[in-house]
Amino acid sequence: LCCECGQFHLLLDNHLYNFQDEVDDELICHICLQPLLQPMDTPCGHTYCFKCLENFMQEYNFCPMDRKKLSFQQCHKSSLLVRNLLDKLIVFCPFKAECQQTMQRCELEAHLQNRCPGFKKYRSELQRKKNPISKGKEDPPTKVETNTLKDPEVPSGGSSLVAESSAAAVVSLGTAEPGLVNPAFEETEEGENLPQRTSLVAETTTIEIHREDPEEELGMRIVGGKDTPLGNIVVQEVLRDSVIAADGRIAPGDHILEVNGVNISSVTHCQAVFFLRHPGPVLHLMVLQEKGFSSKTAQQDSTSATNREVIHVTLIKRDRSEPLGIKLIRKTDEAGIFILDLLEGGLAAKNGKLSRNDRVLSINGQDLRQGTPEAAAQIIQTTESRVNFVVLRQPGVQLSDPVEDGSTSNNSSSSSSSNGGSPVHHRRRLDQNHYRRKSNYQKGYISHEKTVAIKKEPKESLGITIGGGRDNKNKLPIYVTSVQPIGCLFRDGRIKRGDVLLSINGIDLTHLNYYEAVSALKSNAASHSVILKALEILSLNSTEPSLDIKEQGFSWSPLWITWLGLPSYLHCCQDIVLSKGNLESWGFSIVGGFEESKGNQPFFIKTIVPGTPAFRDRKLKCGDEIVAVNGVPAIGMSNSELIPMLKEQRNKVTLTVVSWPGSLV
Repeated sequence: LCCECGQFHLLLDNHLYNFQDEVDDELICHICLQPLLQPMDTPCGHTYCFKCLENFMQEYNFCPMDRKKLSFQQCHKSSLLVRNLLDKLIVFCPFKAECQQTMQRCELEAHLQNRCPGFKKYRSELQRKKNPISKGKEDPPTKVETNTLKDPEVPSGGSSLVAESSAAAVVSLGTAEPGLVNPAFEETEEGENLPQRTSLVAETTTIEIHREDPEEELGMRIVGGKDTPLGNIVVQEVLRDSVIAADGRIAPGDHILEVNGVNISSVTHCQAVFFLRHPGPVLHLMVLQEKGFSSKTAQQDSTSATNREVIHVTLIKRDRSEPLGIKLIRKTDEAGIFILDLLEGGLAAKNGKLSRNDRVLSINGQDLRQGTPEAAAQIIQTTESRVNFVVLRQPGVQLSDPVEDGSTSNNSSSSSSSNGGSPVHHRRRLDQNHYRRKSNYQKGYISHEKTVAIKKEPKESLGITIGGGRDNKNKLPIYVTSVQPIGCLFRDGRIKRGDVLLSINGIDLTHLNYYEAVSALKSNAASHSVILKALEILSLNSTEPSLDIKEQGFSWSPLWITWLGLPSYLHCCQDIVLSKGNLESWGFSIVGGFEESKGNQPFFIKTIVPGTPAFRDRKLKCGDEIVAVNGVPAIGMSNSELIPMLKEQRNKVTLTVVSWPGSLV
């Protein structure tokens, strides 16, 4: 029995209501032919129930009414006016024998939980059937909505639908969460005796880093931030012989959740760099670390569900930004997301229906049995009012106090890319598999081309140092790392640190390796006049913290996010070929793609799972941008279009990527 609508229906189906009056056809879903629930509008002007449309789009790619091409990501919630009209429809209480009340549809759930004598009687009888010993004793009233696994009144074949293996709504990858797709977590289709789904194991841990020199850099590169599609902060590379490398506990792909108690799960890239560069002898980092896949058979899963309850809890936010006060974590010994703690005074703690160690099966109908804390956080944060939880609870079991060595979980993640590499001394053109591509993504930064003409003494130096070069493993253009006070460019003042050098006296610098660029600059600096063409990358956000004051002890290099502002003709791509067996997943997740509200965004690699083909290959990095799959350009695609392309590649796939070095901290 559903505790929201008071009627029997499959867990994955819409709620059922007995309406007092005939409902206007304009408020009817033309898939289920019932009044709309969680209405979603299509770009072509039709409206359907969220679940109806979601299930339909798993099979088809067109609108059910006019058959125009459609993807789930193009659809959006109906207006507040329409949702209010639907919520105000008058319905009968389903327990007609004991209760003849009518109410607005949005009030039925509260009526059932708090006022309905019929539902209270049903729940008491159900409790007595479950616990024969307590027969005759009055059951204390409870406000926890439960669907038990042993409901005797559910028809056979229906009761199994609330078992752990299928308790949450099944949402296809690429539609559950706009902008987040996860080929790493797909189910294998072959072998009935194989695990039904391999669970990705991750855990949070707090790491204490000690520095003899408080100003010494940590020695890792990071990517991500809330101002990028990645959203979270991820370690891209750990530098050799660094403080982090010597400690040995942080690895590429780890998500940094907190720095010295400061939550950085929803800060910009620059703000995260600022916090991580803060000097001090001791640094406390909370990180989320992927541990790889662990197999758990369907039989084990169903056994573990014995004596557990599926519980429905609804929390109502006053506005979209109100936090629920829930800490989520993933365990090493069991798949899924678990409630670690309810923050005192928070919405969830005041509600009192969620408990520590509850396993989150779904939120607002989106399947999270194999999800991540950050995926859950994104669903919660984008919900305007009602947050509907389906959780699995084992009565009498609470989470013991330190979990995984006292670790806690916040909802964040990040990624980063690597830089460096030994220079190549001989002149060469770019490899054939490195080519330029078209893109117009410049999140937070714009580039401005400038021409600087200088008159100088023949023996006077330019007075700059440079970095980059196409022999660099990231295929970077030549950029200025410092402007020395002894040269003519310092006196002129127009060339600045971070500028990308395009040409000198008509000689193209964009294809040169490091030593070729040094030679070209020196030879042309011997003349009386120098004409430099350069590209200055400017931040559009004047409120970002200044990082210069934190760089005394740091080897300067551009921030990862500034590379995203480069024009497309300076991007160099490389092909990465991955191979896998029939029963393997590729082992990476991606974010980004076209969204109606955000337009075209690049696809970025967010997660690389240990022990998978992407991990073993070692070439793909968190923060890499996917430009094409098997030669088909990805720009303009939504994630629901790109994911099938990746899934249908059975044993081999060629990813064309752009790789930018992460920000050094």
